[in-house]
Amino acid sequence: MMRVSDGQNLTASVDAILARLRRHIPAGSARAYSFALASVGAATAFEFWIRWFDPQAPPLIAYYPTVALCALLGGVGPGMLTALTGGVTAWWAFMLPAYSFSLARHGDRVTLVAFAFASTFIVFTSDYFRRAAKRLEDEEQLRQLAVQELAHRLKNKIATIQAIISVQLREHPEIRKDILDRLQALSATDRLIEEANGQGAFIRNIAETELGPYVASRVSIRGTDVLLPPKYALTVALLVHELATNAAKYGSLSKPEGHVSLSSRKSGELLYLEWRETAGPTVSQPGKTGFGVRLLSRALQQFGGGYRDFLRTIGTRL
Repeated sequence: MMRVSDGQNLTASVDAILARLRRHIPAGSARAYSFALASVGAATAFEFWIRWFDPQAPPLIAYYPTVALCALLGGVGPGMLTALTGGVTAWWAFMLPAYSFSLARHGDRVTLVAFAFASTFIVFTSDYFRRAAKRLEDEEQLRQLAVQELAHRLKNKIATIQAIISVQLREHPEIRKDILDRLQALSATDRLIEEANGQGAFIRNIAETELGPYVASRVSIRGTDVLLPPKYALTVALLVHELATNAAKYGSLSKPEGHVSLSSRKSGELLYLEWRETAGPTVSQPGKTGFGVRLLSRALQQFGGGYRDFLRTIGTRL
C-alpha cells in the first residue's frame, strides 16, 4: 500500500485548516478585519509574555507571522491593518521610553522602518498566494463537479446499453449474459475511479470487486498495491473479469477444491500480474483461440503489454 509520511500528513492538515479558515473568513470582509484586530491583540499578549521571561527581547517578533496570517486569510486590507496596528503598538509599548511615541534609540527607528518594508512585502506576497490558493480550490471544485457529471452520464449510458443488449440478444441468453457481465465489471471499476475523484483505482480494490462473488478461502490476492490511472484500471478490471469467468466455467473455480491467486509486482515501468490456478481440471492445449484470449491480447496491446505462459503472467507497461 502507498504510505504518506508524517511531513505530508502535517502539510495536508495545515492546508485543510487554512482552507476552512478561508471559508469562514472571506477576504476583505468585516470578519476578516475583526480577525486581524484580534490577532494583533493575541500577538501583543505574546510579546508581553516574552518580555516577562526576557526584558531585552527584540520587539515585533510576534507581529511578522501575524501579518502573514491575516494577509493570507483576509487579503491586503486586513494584512495592512495588522501591520499598522502591530507596528504602532510595538512602538508605543515595547520601545524605550515605554508607553510613549518617543524613540530614545536609533536602532528602534531602523527596526520600525524595516518592519514597515518587510510587512508590505509579506502582505502582498501572502495575498498573491491567497488568490492562487483560492483559484486552485475553485478549479478543483469544478473538476470534481465535471467528474461527477461525467460519471452520472456514463452510468445512464451503460444502463441504456444494457437495456438494448437485453432486448436485442434475448434469443441468445449466454452471449447476452457474457456482455452484460463485462459491462458490469467496467461499471464497478468506474465507481472505484469515481470514489478516488477520477485519479484511478487500486489493483487490490479492482481484484476484490471482481473476485468478491467467490468464496474468500478459494481466492488470494497479494503483491504490490498500485494506483492505476483510469485507462489502466478499466483494462485490468476487464482482464481480471475474463480470467475469473474462465476459471469459474472451466478452471479451478469450477471445482470445489480449486484455488485462484492473483499477485502483482512492479518493476520499473512494468507492472506484472500473475494469475495462478491450482487443483482445477486437467489443462489441455485449446484447439482454437477464443474470444477471451483475443480480448486480452487487444486490451494489452494498446498499452504495449502482452501475455505469456497461457495467460498465467500478464505484463502491462505503465
